[in-house]
Amino acid sequence: MLQKAYTHLSSWSEKPYGEHILFWFALAESCVVPVPADPLLLALCTGAPQRSLRFALICGVGSVLGGLLGYAIGHYAFDTIGSAVVQFYDPELKTFSQVEGIYERWGFWGVLMAAVTPIPYKIFTLASGVFHFDFGQFVLASVIGRNARFLLVGGLMAYGGDRVQTWVQNSSERLLWVGLGVAVLGLVALKLL
Repeated sequence: MLQKAYTHLSSWSEKPYGEHILFWFALAESCVVPVPADPLLLALCTGAPQRSLRFALICGVGSVLGGLLGYAIGHYAFDTIGSAVVQFYDPELKTFSQVEGIYERWGFWGVLMAAVTPIPYKIFTLASGVFHFDFGQFVLASVIGRNARFLLVGGLMAYGGDRVQTWVQNSSERLLWVGLGVAVLGLVALKLL
């Protein structure tokens, strides 16, 4: 079942709407959606490896813009929208309140870590707005971290050639399970912060 889904997603790489879906999904993932954009990016890169860097950049731009939206939600609409998103991940808001300590101690590096690792980036985008984290540092950390993460995937697919593409196609079901595991680990890491 997962292999069929992955194959279907890969076919979107040749469709005009594939890039649009990737962009909007990456944007939503950075501020509200619990599923990371990486599996969709990987599927599109598998379907058209020659366009992998383009897909990675689209994903990065969407993700950074989603991060800016998350910052705005945290800053201007936390009580109405942001708190519902945070409570989905952290019902007691223990971890969310600890993010403020991360900002005080790590600042830019804390946001960069969240942008690159499986820790749910959306919690940091919302918290950045709530705790009035320096907007310039937030943007810089987001641009560097999110693009580094997605360009790594795109670069491997673009320059790894047929061997990487064949390996990804043969391992797609395992990769989807790993992606799910990474998402769960991100949630666990967030709880353990």
